[in-house]
Amino acid sequence: MATTRTASTHWEGSLFEGSGQVSLESSGIGTYDVNWPSRAESSNGKTSPEELIAAAHSSCYSMALSNGLAQAGTPATTLDTTANVTFVPGTGITEIALSVVGDVPGISAEDFQAAAEEAKTNCPVSQALKAVPISLEARLG
Repeated sequence: MATTRTASTHWEGSLFEGSGQVSLESSGIGTYDVNWPSRAESSNGKTSPEELIAAAHSSCYSMALSNGLAQAGTPATTLDTTANVTFVPGTGITEIALSVVGDVPGISAEDFQAAAEEAKTNCPVSQALKAVPISLEARLG
C-alpha cells in the first residue's frame, strides 16, 4: 500500500525580503520558519529546503543501510548518518555528502563499504535525487 506524506509552506513577500513557515503536516510535529537569508547565508534559527532534504536523506539512507545489513546477516547495532546538502545561490543544490559511522558486529570494512554504497544507490530519497551528485563517506565506528 502506498503512503503519502505532506508538508506545506505559507510564504509572504518577495524571495529576498519575504519569509514563510513550513509545516510538517503528516506528522504534525511542527511548523518552522524559512527565509532567503537563512537559506543562502546563516541559518539563524530557521530551516531551509536543503536542511529538510538532508533530514529526509539521512533518515532514508539509514533505513536502507540497516535493512541491507540485516538481510546480509550482519545487523547493525547503530548507524549514525549525516547528510550535508550544499546550496549555491543562483545555481541550486550542487552536492549531497553522506557520512555514516556504523557499529556492525561481524562485518569487514570492505563489506560495510559495499553495503553503504548499495544503500546510497538504492534508498528512495537517493533515487529521487539522482540529478544531484551524491557522495558518500562510510566507516565503522
